[in-house]
Amino acid sequence: MRRRTVAVGTLVLLLAGCSGTTPESTPTESASPSPTPAPSKPTDVGTAIPTWANVLRQPVDGQHLVTRQRSYVVTRGSDEAGTTTIAGRASKKVVVRHVPAAGFVAQSPVVIDDRWALVEDVRSDGPDPQIKVLRYDLTTGKGTTPAIPPVSEPEIGAYDGTFAYSSTDAKNRSCLIVADLATLKSRSVTCVPAPGYVADPVVSADTVTFSEIVAPGTARRCKRVLTAALSGGTPRPVPAATNCIQWSGATLAGATVWSEVGASDPDQYQSKAYVRESGDSPARPLGIVVTDTILACGNWILWETRTVGSTGEETYQINRWRPGLTKSQIMYAGKPGVALTPMTCQDNTIYVEAAHLATTPTYNETISAAL
Repeated sequence: MRRRTVAVGTLVLLLAGCSGTTPESTPTESASPSPTPAPSKPTDVGTAIPTWANVLRQPVDGQHLVTRQRSYVVTRGSDEAGTTTIAGRASKKVVVRHVPAAGFVAQSPVVIDDRWALVEDVRSDGPDPQIKVLRYDLTTGKGTTPAIPPVSEPEIGAYDGTFAYSSTDAKNRSCLIVADLATLKSRSVTCVPAPGYVADPVVSADTVTFSEIVAPGTARRCKRVLTAALSGGTPRPVPAATNCIQWSGATLAGATVWSEVGASDPDQYQSKAYVRESGDSPARPLGIVVTDTILACGNWILWETRTVGSTGEETYQINRWRPGLTKSQIMYAGKPGVALTPMTCQDNTIYVEAAHLATTPTYNETISAAL
């Protein structure tokens, strides 16, 4: 493993206080009012800004929503290991309570469908770093090690029951694997010889987008973004605005949104974003985004932005774009003092945790919007 990982329960606090760098790749029913989206007029049919719903409100050190599937709710505790609980959405009955082994920390996301859930634990400290994954049968609560190529990097990209991750093969190459949660059928998309590696997988309804890093730790280091259709075929690079400093992105219906920031940049927390509507179309700038927050959900590609006021107050937004639109939409406009975790997507619905750190008492609130 090349990057230190962070449990979901602590991530929002890091976001709230972060003003410097981030590691290379790492990501009770509420009755309070919904956040007020910024005004926006639809530019075509289906682009009306959706209404945000309040899903879960907890103390900052309480339970955190990992995702909410149509049949199940996945939460994670703020204990050091990050105990993961999966419960029936209607019945509230707990079907899985996953406690990581000693020295391991739970990692997001949890890949889930109507019957199965994949949970990942990471041990990044010490002389023997490891990654463990278990697939739980939600009808019995039993967990087993899935028969897939071993996971070698902590990032897992998921879109409902399809997921992508990095694995090291017998030739010591870093390979991007795409797998199906229900059948465990998998395929290798591409491989990079050591010491290079693949990372940052983001899965949409039709494409996996990922980064490829060669010559890491040297002056010849190059990081670029590539895409591959889930149906198969050879990956293709996304032409960069500036060569070798691409970070991550998401692709949908042939269009890609990606970000760029140099490995030596003192503020890797933010990066410049661009969009190409197709592989040979010109790149259009989208402004500054929060690094590692670009993802696809439904028919949209979304990302987060952050602005800092004259008094140092941070304000977050969620923007979205889809092919055919001339400009992005502001989907959520946060108030100063409210920090956001990276978004997750499940069943064409976006979930994000907002930490209200300027209030007394402080609290976390998970909100959602169906796209």
